Amino acid sequence: MIRSQQRGGLSLLTIDRPDKANSLTGAMLRDLVAALDRVEQAGAQALILTGAGKVFSAGADLDEARAGLATAPEWEKLSARMAAMPCLTIAALNGTLAGGAFGMALSCDIRLAVPEARFFYPVMRLGFLPQPSDPGRLAALVGPSRARMILMGGARIEAAEALAWGLVDRIVAAPDLLPAAEALAVDALAAAPGHVATIKSMIPG
Repeated sequence: MIRSQQRGGLSLLTIDRPDKANSLTGAMLRDLVAALDRVEQAGAQALILTGAGKVFSAGADLDEARAGLATAPEWEKLSARMAAMPCLTIAALNGTLAGGAFGMALSCDIRLAVPEARFFYPVMRLGFLPQPSDPGRLAALVGPSRARMILMGGARIEAAEALAWGLVDRIVAAPDLLPAAEALAVDALAAAPGHVATIKSMIPG
């Protein structure tokens, strides 16, 4: 469900449930937090988070969402853990990002996306509140009005618009997505221990 690879100072975490659009169960959320703990303990200088198949993540597993996962604290714990990572964190969005999966991507330092990616967070229609930190992180990237369009207006954002808004930082064709993410990690991997965390702490947000 969550695959982890370590190559020197670079860690790669892959959400691997493509038959269910990489929808996340409670166990998967806990596994991701545990994986981030291991990445930090290993002293990684850079982390890439991606998904298997053509969808990054459709958010909560539908059966578990109906049973309470949609409002569970595991989502906020995961996004907080990602935000606290001392290494460079890159979300390589291999496809659509939806619902609760927004939190971990918003918490990354850099977001790359394939041209086919779509972005939506349908909490208003479903009657849920977004995870507590998500609206602030979203508004910091795209501005308050556009955050309202996504969270309150149910807007579905295509990749080009997401780039124009600042929701993602670069659009990359699918075959080049991971190589592009790895290229952005090169300087971090060459840095002295602690240097990445120091520079990261100097950048607001």
